[in-house]
Amino acid sequence: MNDSPGWASPGSAPSDGQETGIPRPSSPVDGSGPAGQWSPAQPPPGQWSPPSARGSGPGAPPPAPGWGGMPQGHGWGRPPTAAKPGVIPLRPLGVGEILDGAVSTMRTHWRTVLGISLTVSVIAEILIILVQRYLLPEQKSVDPNATGAEALRQASDSAQSQLINSGPTTLIAMFATLITTSVLTVVVSRSVLGRGVTLSEAWSEARPRILPLLGLTLLLSLMSAAIMAAGLLPGLLLGDGAGGLALTFLGFLAACAVVLWLMIRFILAAPALMLERQPVLAALRRSAKLVRGSWWRTFGILALTYLLVIVLTLIIAIPFGIVAVSLDSNGLSEFLNSSSTDFGWPFLIVTGIGEVIVSTLVYPFTAGVMALLYIDQRIRREALDLELARAAGVPGYETPRS
Repeated sequence: MNDSPGWASPGSAPSDGQETGIPRPSSPVDGSGPAGQWSPAQPPPGQWSPPSARGSGPGAPPPAPGWGGMPQGHGWGRPPTAAKPGVIPLRPLGVGEILDGAVSTMRTHWRTVLGISLTVSVIAEILIILVQRYLLPEQKSVDPNATGAEALRQASDSAQSQLINSGPTTLIAMFATLITTSVLTVVVSRSVLGRGVTLSEAWSEARPRILPLLGLTLLLSLMSAAIMAAGLLPGLLLGDGAGGLALTFLGFLAACAVVLWLMIRFILAAPALMLERQPVLAALRRSAKLVRGSWWRTFGILALTYLLVIVLTLIIAIPFGIVAVSLDSNGLSEFLNSSSTDFGWPFLIVTGIGEVIVSTLVYPFTAGVMALLYIDQRIRREALDLELARAAGVPGYETPRS
């Protein structure tokens, strides 16, 4: 155990086929059983008297719980209290505890968390506004009165123009997500141990992993694009007939299902790359191993997370959009014409402020959920809670002397 964000070297993870999640008992000290099975701190004399010593028969007081008034522990109907040095208890986590841990990290380390997310969000939004205003070509419009082949051609040109226009903003958002995810994952790993971290410390630890994280993101993006192309290609080769359109639609659905399955399978690759210092391909294998057998649970937690993100985005973006339209004399007409490149400065600035607020809150929340989901899976499979307790200095979890 060390103080690095990964808490343990990658080689310490159990290999396939090995039992995980169950700590092995120590060797016997007196031949009667494993060491540490009975606590050396026994209760004071007189509190371990059997129930018969306190009387029996009518009118006798009922026996106190736990033999002599001692509280019941593990194995007596009440689970043991888990250590909680930081934002989560050191045991397998529920869905609510993962979400609450992400929010608690934002609240406890708000200077570091909001400092990095706000800075990156402001820079990214300024770049997006400048690109939208000066660099992107005018989006091609669609004539609502067009019919037949002309309508299909205009719709295709409009979709192609929209895809080209969204490319630069998507790249900017991707880089912003990479930077915030890398730094905030370090913050979450420290918050689990109950330790604070400054922005400079988090950045110094995360900076060497940004390029590998970029490589991981590009690899997953190329993988998704290749799968989508393979699903759409057979239908596109058949042409514009009914059979080609049907095959294209079915191929699109099949490709989406495969991409979704792979993205959930590799969702923990980024935390493994950051916290275990894994290379890209090893991080993908690590994620697949941790998610194995828990795909639907992982999918459910992520679906709930992004549902909350969508709700938060709508709550913030709708009022700012209304204000932006009311301040910009051309805002409503341009909004209805779906031509974002012709929006006036008041519209772009007000909506940009709303986007900054959304990004400042969403970046740390999603990064916290990903990191805590990774930690939860390692606790369930590899008893990482014992290592975390030792790293946090929780009494009773000291490393045994050799």
